[in-house]
Amino acid sequence: MAADNAVGRLADEPVDHRFKALPPDAASAGLTVGALAAERRNLFTGGFTTPVLALSAESVEHNLALLETYSERHGLAFAPHGKTSMSPQLFARQLAYGAWGITAAVPHQARVYRAYGIQRIFLANEVVDPAALRWLAQELEADPDFRFICYVDSVRGVELMDEALGSAGATRPLDVVVELGAGEAARTGARSEADCAAVADAVAGAPALRLVGVAGYEGEVPQADGDRVRAWLHRLVSLAADFDKAGRFDALARTEEIVVSAGGSAWFDAVADVFAEIPELSLPVLKLLRSGAYVSHDDGHYRHLTPFNRVPGEGALQPAFRLWAQVVSRPTPEQAFVNAGKRDAAYDLDLPEAQVVRDARTGEIRPAAGITVSGLSDQHGWVRTTPDADLEVGDWIGMGLSHPCTSFDKWQLIPLVEADGTVTDYIRTFF
Repeated sequence: MAADNAVGRLADEPVDHRFKALPPDAASAGLTVGALAAERRNLFTGGFTTPVLALSAESVEHNLALLETYSERHGLAFAPHGKTSMSPQLFARQLAYGAWGITAAVPHQARVYRAYGIQRIFLANEVVDPAALRWLAQELEADPDFRFICYVDSVRGVELMDEALGSAGATRPLDVVVELGAGEAARTGARSEADCAAVADAVAGAPALRLVGVAGYEGEVPQADGDRVRAWLHRLVSLAADFDKAGRFDALARTEEIVVSAGGSAWFDAVADVFAEIPELSLPVLKLLRSGAYVSHDDGHYRHLTPFNRVPGEGALQPAFRLWAQVVSRPTPEQAFVNAGKRDAAYDLDLPEAQVVRDARTGEIRPAAGITVSGLSDQHGWVRTTPDADLEVGDWIGMGLSHPCTSFDKWQLIPLVEADGTVTDYIRTFF
């Protein structure tokens, strides 16, 4: 109930200059976000200014339902990575669609989650910041039902965590999973099984910590392909079995679970396949998937990498973002400029994709034939056009975006839009 109340209070925020693209007259009238949503304005005729990022209501619901059924079908628990959206409203929807909890990457994100009542957090990183660990000790002490798990990948990290938690007077041990690195050239994680065992031994000697499982991120496997990713996942599963055989999970109560976790948004089919082969251990296994980009999906990076391309019988995710910008200059027949740039669109992986044009004279929406986004400046998009492209100053271009993680973080309040352009809600983000 507390979580519902906190999310609900987001509707009480005033509509003002903090939020890009919202109608200026709504601010002048002193409307709250909830009051503006109740008006169900049209994105194109309701006073919104360009550029404006829209999130498809239908696609979001489709994607949420698809990953719920996928996880259930494959016997997976699901803790989607919240860093993708950092939106309490979307967290609430994910939990309503069966998510076990929400994954974080850094302590600040966990603090946002707790402010909105998230009871289960998996932090896919090692936490060695004393201030953050003091905060965690306080949260665990104050709420017996709060479950928090994070990575450990070094003996030194274990020492720092134990020292900070001990100094903070922690009364509940912090649950940790040993992170197995995805290869010599990969990101974080202990590089070998022997290194993992040394970290586990250090945890056993740290009163403020408790070992509950193993984890990692298969997306960092060097030169990742199906075979390499599955080979690493088999190592992860074997590590869990070896730890269990050696009695490293004996500190767990007999009613608890051993955690085995992996899963970004590019290889969760491999995770499902290999996790289905986890042998019987001394305790039940929580097979925890963490893919997060699925909520909005995209029109670039993940469109090509989604596992559903490899296993189409499982369904298909739908891109949910569309960035609308207005043509503000048409200096030559081959060139145009729109008023959206790096401040508005993800550009770290792929440039935006021009998809449709909304005619400024008629309101008609047509395919963006002969129109290509060729570059981004801070506040301008560079558009290349063929001689027969139908485009003039004042037209709106609707663009698909690549990489959800760097799309959400540019917008603090995002209109949730139905197919006919009706704005039904506003998605608040905290980056």
